[in-house]
Amino acid sequence: MNMMDMFGKMKEVQSRMKDAQETLRTVTDTGESGAGMVRVTVNGLKNVLSVEIDVDLMKPDDREMLQDLIVAATNIAMQNVEVKAREHLRKATEGLLPNIPGLNLDGLMS
Repeated sequence: MNMMDMFGKMKEVQSRMKDAQETLRTVTDTGESGAGMVRVTVNGLKNVLSVEIDVDLMKPDDREMLQDLIVAATNIAMQNVEVKAREHLRKATEGLLPNIPGLNLDGLMS
């Protein structure tokens, strides 16, 4: 592969990465805690889209436990969507660059 081809590929990679990053809002995942009593859905941009709480947890005495369950469900959803977002970006740039040992494009996602 000559240098001009490589630069052309890099521009294509940048363009594809930009497009893929813009579509990360459509990549979603839901984390659950408390045996599904708390559900948090996030997108690939790491925005919380919704929080669902079982009505049985809506008691003043359970406030601290509910807060812990929301945090746990949010963290699970964030971890899961991170994996999905990486896969989404990998697919968007698949076949554009040769397999170069040590080349890590993970920083392009942030």
